[in-house]
Amino acid sequence: MPVPQGMYGHGGSHQAPSCFDRMKTGFGLGFCIGLASGAMFGGFTALRYGMRGRELINNVGKVMLQGGGSFGTFMAIGTGIRC
Repeated sequence: MPVPQGMYGHGGSHQAPSCFDRMKTGFGLGFCIGLASGAMFGGFTALRYGMRGRELINNVGKVMLQGGGSFGTFMAIGTGIRC
């Protein structure tokens, strides 16, 4: 029985992704995780402070973008270090 070669093994025309491609993927993954955690924590905090309506949406959106950007940046840096 042949041994599996893996995703980027011999016998195919695929090449392994470059370090920059891996960093972009890490940023995207971190950004999505940061958005989700920002929605949860920002939403709960805004509701606890009694925000409603437009103020709630603006505050939660800002927290989501900040969380996504910062976590995505750190994931990209961590991925770059591993390259």
